[in-house]
Amino acid sequence: MAAAFTRNASMHNLRRSHRHSIGARNILPRQLQLSKSCSRFPQSVFTRTKELEISASTIISSSRKLSSSKFALFGWYLGMIKSRPIVTKSVTSALIYTAADLSSQTILGESTEGYDLERTLRMAGYGIVLLGPSLHYWFNFVSRVFPKRDLLSTFKKIALGQTVYGPAMTIIFFSVNAALQGESDSEIVARLKRDLIPTMMRGVMYWPICDFVTFKFIPVHLQPLVSNSFSYLWTIYMTYMANLEKVGTT
Repeated sequence: MAAAFTRNASMHNLRRSHRHSIGARNILPRQLQLSKSCSRFPQSVFTRTKELEISASTIISSSRKLSSSKFALFGWYLGMIKSRPIVTKSVTSALIYTAADLSSQTILGESTEGYDLERTLRMAGYGIVLLGPSLHYWFNFVSRVFPKRDLLSTFKKIALGQTVYGPAMTIIFFSVNAALQGESDSEIVARLKRDLIPTMMRGVMYWPICDFVTFKFIPVHLQPLVSNSFSYLWTIYMTYMANLEKVGTT
């Protein structure tokens, strides 16, 4: 009995070892396939990650270069304002008036047959000869009269601009542009009677908000630049009004 029991136990152990060896042979190819796929997968992920890192670094470096160039341009402009304030502000006004007049001709469809460059030249000349220097002296004058930036001083500056500077420059703008177009004194007066009051009424609805931002938050030496920036939309309207047909013509 003992010998038979021993033989049965040994046979059972042999069967178990045989099954384990077969299972191991079956598992080994799967492990090899899995290890091969895993060895390939990290490499592809690493390659794509590396490409993304390179593209991201390229974008970051290009954005840094662009921002640094913008800061350099802005710094150069600030330096020009301090060294040559009148010339810089005059050229800025001329550029804004040029862009506004071209925009006005485009919006009204007058550019379909070609831009009126003589008209644009008149607008640019007004900006560089009259508006730019006048803005420089006006903002310096207002800052000396009302040096503070509190609400009361800001509203006084706005009121002074709406009652003195705005009407005076509107009259000069219409008169000079009409004279350059060959209109007589009586025709210029008739144009002012027709266009001055409507223009000033629309200006009252636009400029006080712009002047509040300018006088309240902007340093004096940058106020002409900010005012010119606000005047872009306004100048589109002004160039349209200034180039209406003279009174008495069809």
